[in-house]
Amino acid sequence: MEELIPIASKLQDVLGALGQNTNLDLPQIVVLGGQSSGKSSVLEAVVGRSFLPRGTGIVTRRPLVLQLFNTSSGDDAKDGGEEDQDGNTSHDVGDDNYEDNETKADHRVPSRQRRHRKKESEQIPSSNTEGQEWGEFLHQPGKRYYDFSQIRDEISRDTNRLAGLHSKGVSPTPIHLKIYSPTVLSLTMVDLPGLTKVAVKDQPADIEEQIYSMNCQYGSNPNAILLAVTAANTDLASSDALKLARELDPRGERTIGVLTKLDLMDPGTDASEILQNKVIPLRRGYIAVVNRGQRDIDADLSIRVGLRNEERFFRTHPVYSRDRSISGKCGTMNLARNLNGILIHHIRECLPELKIRIANMMGDVQGELDALGMPEGSGEDPGALGGKLLGLLSKFSANFAAMIDGRASNTNQHHDGMPGLSSGGGGGAMGGGGGFA
Repeated sequence: MEELIPIASKLQDVLGALGQNTNLDLPQIVVLGGQSSGKSSVLEAVVGRSFLPRGTGIVTRRPLVLQLFNTSSGDDAKDGGEEDQDGNTSHDVGDDNYEDNETKADHRVPSRQRRHRKKESEQIPSSNTEGQEWGEFLHQPGKRYYDFSQIRDEISRDTNRLAGLHSKGVSPTPIHLKIYSPTVLSLTMVDLPGLTKVAVKDQPADIEEQIYSMNCQYGSNPNAILLAVTAANTDLASSDALKLARELDPRGERTIGVLTKLDLMDPGTDASEILQNKVIPLRRGYIAVVNRGQRDIDADLSIRVGLRNEERFFRTHPVYSRDRSISGKCGTMNLARNLNGILIHHIRECLPELKIRIANMMGDVQGELDALGMPEGSGEDPGALGGKLLGLLSKFSANFAAMIDGRASNTNQHHDGMPGLSSGGGGGAMGGGGGFA
């Protein structure tokens, strides 16, 4: 089952190399949400690394096709803390030598709660992965990025190349990024520019329509799972993500709701009714996460410390920690596991149809190749075909240079038998061109 996602990822690479000019709808997870709703933070938490450009206003200005590959060999990571690539010293939660304020408080809670706490904390990826995690861009094949800050810089550079540096415009051309890590679950996700209402600064006047069309382009794929990200401290009925998801998926069969910023909700309020699917029902339900805030990002708080803070928030919350039906829908690790399982089963359902469509497409292309025919005397030898093509290109180059220099021979003939014009006048080039034709 786990091999299904790499198969879909290979197909995604092929489409990326072709410019996606095909009607082949591949299974993937499309992230929808309003601007600054926390979409990028959710992706970073799933990956466990800070690698996306951050800032105020519109930051994601091109679709990012993110493919995650698990490289775990099955060996358990060593216990102990070491400095991770984010520049923060992290420790395994199970390390007996590490004590912070939370660990010191363990002595004041019952042992059963401590065991439950340790079990939940062990789900957070270990930081002992230096040299085992890297990223690769499709537009830079073979080049590995082990420093995730360089991945962020390359995303910004390539975005500015097509979308503009100062205009804050958007571009529908996707960026393809693969991340290999022993701590991630195999997923294929698409991060899109956040839905907006009003153009700011030098943005084009139709920025809202451009972003809406881009989201619809990816979300209308019938084989896509829609991840509708909404901030929990806003009214769910005003969610741009759920509104668009309902347009693309009226029955709610392929939509998953993600609630962010639960830690910013007013005191005395919670999202329990939403998580119980009582407000705006979705077939696949909702999952709540708590991401790093802007203050944490400015303080360079690592993703893994943020995941521990998230786990602590849900474990100590008076509502989310008491109801088991709710606690299983809280946390980034639960989100990643659910997405992995949903994507695997979705690929399994879509694969037979995709196989038929690919076979039909291959048959059409082969028919076109057969109609073009084979060069005489080349047989099926690819080397002979290459030599024939090189000869044609060399002849074309020589004739074209002769036309430019006015040296085209007037002995060249048109297909209709008329001789080419004299090379003494401007028509000499025409005569040469007709001779080559």
